[in-house]
Amino acid sequence: MAIQPLPLLLLLVTISSHLASSIATNAHYLEAACSVTQHRALCMHSLASFSHSAAWKQKDPCWWAQAAVAVTLAEAKHVGLYLAKMKRGGRMRGGRAALADCIEGFGDAKEELHSSLGELRRLEKRTFEYQMSNVETWLSAALTNQDTCLDGFGRYKGKEVEEVKAKVLNATYFTSNALALVNNLASSGGFS
Repeated sequence: MAIQPLPLLLLLVTISSHLASSIATNAHYLEAACSVTQHRALCMHSLASFSHSAAWKQKDPCWWAQAAVAVTLAEAKHVGLYLAKMKRGGRMRGGRAALADCIEGFGDAKEELHSSLGELRRLEKRTFEYQMSNVETWLSAALTNQDTCLDGFGRYKGKEVEEVKAKVLNATYFTSNALALVNNLASSGGFS
């Protein structure tokens, strides 16, 4: 038995309409979550893949805080690998000591981001404020480590130095956004 063209067309229109509505709703939740960040375009881009989860998750500030810390940790790992490659390659003419300090600082930042993500994944109502204080402290420390890395290259010039500074600066934007989403979660009380 062949499917009649009109019912098939109605089915396709219905599916298309539902998908468009779902995409618009997902974008709304993502935009609302990122509205508290300083680097909104980066927030929206970096968290876009998380906007396809269940709607109940998208309404939860904890979901967005975890997602932001997860993408920030991935970015810090990426930058850490880049820095190590720069050191191994010996391409830095000036700023080798700054590069070594930066690698150490990014190692610390990765640990702080990892601790933050772990804490966010096991939040409890009775210890929420204490846990959020820890997460905010760790994220602030990660941001400080990244800023210290940038400061270390302040007096150096050159193409390689500018590349490093650009990558590190971008990582600070990720961390700043994660901290904003965590602060939003902390101020919301986290649990209804």
